[in-house]
Amino acid sequence: MCLGVPAKVVEIRNGGKSAIVDYGGVRREVDAFLVPDLKVGEYVIVHAGAIIEKLDEKEAIESIRLWKEILEALGGTI
Repeated sequence: MCLGVPAKVVEIRNGGKSAIVDYGGVRREVDAFLVPDLKVGEYVIVHAGAIIEKLDEKEAIESIRLWKEILEALGGTI
């Protein structure tokens, strides 16, 4: 089973080969080579440290809401 986590692109690095993404206030550098032409402000799915697809904003907001519900039920936060 794969878990893809929604995130927002906040910075593009290394000529588009990597990006800084925001997971609800936590920022990480991830590989971006699988998804060309990323732009700051776009939403993406990250799996195993790599962006694997772009999301439209509506999908992303719903996905983030669901992740928050799951984490809150488990006693964590996003």
